[in-house]
Amino acid sequence: MSEGKRAGRVAVVTAGGRNPQILINALANRFSEVVVLQEPGEPKSVFVKRRARKLGWPVALGQLVTMVASKFGKRWTEGRARAILETYDVTDTPNADVQTIPIPSINTPDALRQATQLSPDVVFLVSCRMLSAKTLAAFTCPVINFHAGINPRYRGLMGGYWARVNRDEENFGATVHLVDAGVDTGGILYQARMTPAKADTMHTYPLLQTAAATGIAVQAVEDALADTLRPIAVSGPSRQWYHPPVWTWVWNGLTRGIW
Repeated sequence: MSEGKRAGRVAVVTAGGRNPQILINALANRFSEVVVLQEPGEPKSVFVKRRARKLGWPVALGQLVTMVASKFGKRWTEGRARAILETYDVTDTPNADVQTIPIPSINTPDALRQATQLSPDVVFLVSCRMLSAKTLAAFTCPVINFHAGINPRYRGLMGGYWARVNRDEENFGATVHLVDAGVDTGGILYQARMTPAKADTMHTYPLLQTAAATGIAVQAVEDALADTLRPIAVSGPSRQWYHPPVWTWVWNGLTRGIW
């Protein structure tokens, strides 16, 4: 075991990216063995068809435009992004000491077999596909998820953005929770709240929420290893949110300065 690190095998399931890497690094700094099971990103065609079935084609296509704008917009917010990393003393640089196993999807039989053969003490999810009922049932250890939003008010996507749109900045934050069959409906373990700066936008909200909340992710894994996980009761409305369609995003930006 690496000196000074807590013993325990943590299997991280993710589609990769800057924000998950921050959490992977935080976990690797604290625990003796972190293994990443990395899925490819979901094809946009699959995303759009699924959203169209639920919300209709106009909204689904409008959300796709917002997603594309967000991806390219990050190029112009790199200065703010670096400031966030420095403020919270976190890094998004890939850790060469962390083993990464490519998988097509955690819900495929081969990937699930690989995951269970690792005999993890904790499974930690961040930015990955939802686990199927069969996959979730296959794990005998705690399964924990990091969510960039305050549950149950801001389940789903873009929790920070919607908190600002709803003038609910006191609920701008992140949640670490147990995983069940629903969308961010599992027992809440920890929550962290932070205040976005004027320079923050949809392009940097998730990065801020992640960088400022690595501590609750590490603490939840600590609890899982110590068998002291204790979900907390959180009152309030429960709603699942999605990407704003582009016309909503532009309107809020122009009229309220919320981008």
